Amino acid sequence: MALHSTAFCFTGAVSSYSHSSVKLGTHPTIKASSPLPRLNFRVKALPGDGLPETKETRESPLVVCFGEMLIDFVPTVSGLSLAESPAFKKAPGGAPANVAVGIARLGGSSAFIGKVGADEFGYMLADILKENNVNGDGMRFDPGARTALAFVTLRSDGEREFMFYRNPSADMLLQEAELDLSLITKAKIFHYGSISLITEPCKSAHIAAAKAAKDAGVVLSYDPNLRLPLWPSADKAREGILSIWETADIIKISEEEISFLTQGEDPYDDAVVYKLFHANLKLLLVTEGPDGCRYYTKDFSGRVQGLKVEAVDATGAGDAFVAGILSQLSTDFSLLQKEDQLRDALRFANACGALTVMERGAIPALPTREAVLNAILASVS
Repeated sequence: MALHSTAFCFTGAVSSYSHSSVKLGTHPTIKASSPLPRLNFRVKALPGDGLPETKETRESPLVVCFGEMLIDFVPTVSGLSLAESPAFKKAPGGAPANVAVGIARLGGSSAFIGKVGADEFGYMLADILKENNVNGDGMRFDPGARTALAFVTLRSDGEREFMFYRNPSADMLLQEAELDLSLITKAKIFHYGSISLITEPCKSAHIAAAKAAKDAGVVLSYDPNLRLPLWPSADKAREGILSIWETADIIKISEEEISFLTQGEDPYDDAVVYKLFHANLKLLLVTEGPDGCRYYTKDFSGRVQGLKVEAVDATGAGDAFVAGILSQLSTDFSLLQKEDQLRDALRFANACGALTVMERGAIPALPTREAVLNAILASVS
């Protein structure tokens, strides 16, 4: 039976610092995280446990993910160039699709909206969504364009470089008229990246989908997921990513993306991070890989340490983190006003990301809720 945490209880939690104490040009002092205390949680059955479906499980808050789904070809040996790699493992991926599958695997309710080719890879990806209990009603198939492919180079530390095949690929050709607006407007959270902003007609479809969600009162979640090789130039990437910045309610970025968006400023300086905090933003998250994450709201901010694991492939780790936190927020937005509970939810999200780097490929490595809770328990026992 899968486990669902209805309440995390940590005492002696990771230290935080107040937003009001941050001044431009200063570096707030952050105390080192103390060892994690014992963890207490209550559990209940989740959909997919083989138990009878109830009204509660049928009506789980829906997270709709918009954007690309593709095939990642991941080398079987790390530390080699693409040309030197002896073989590749085929793995389904694409950041928004990863998040959708991640949420479903954690026991939540998710849907994917995007376009793939009417080809073997496209049909395979649709089957993968179905197998993982992701609503695929918003997926479209293009008979004239292929499903996108990405070849991934794995460095010895598990970090990646990408070479994309999209010329154009089907995901770039999604049109506004093809959107399932009824699916979007019944969501609790609408999540997206920036790759869908690069070219038309998908750019217009993205903007229309986000507007429909916003008008319906849906919470907007944004992970820019910077992939510079896909943009015409660095300036165009910066402009495109920031063009929709102030419409988002929740934003997740990496240290590298802070440096990029602020044109080289220090991503560890909280005054720099607050330059990216707009008036309507409810939560800004900064991921730091194995070191965990930082969080910023209008009222408080702090850092939550990550789980230390042996990294094999970092592909999808950030998406697993997003799935982890959105799966928590979709059921309880009051976390945004309760710092202790938000930190617990972020510890859960950190564990999601950590477990994902232990296996090659994104979607194949996304953890179940039971695996995440077991990893957290092991880390504090």
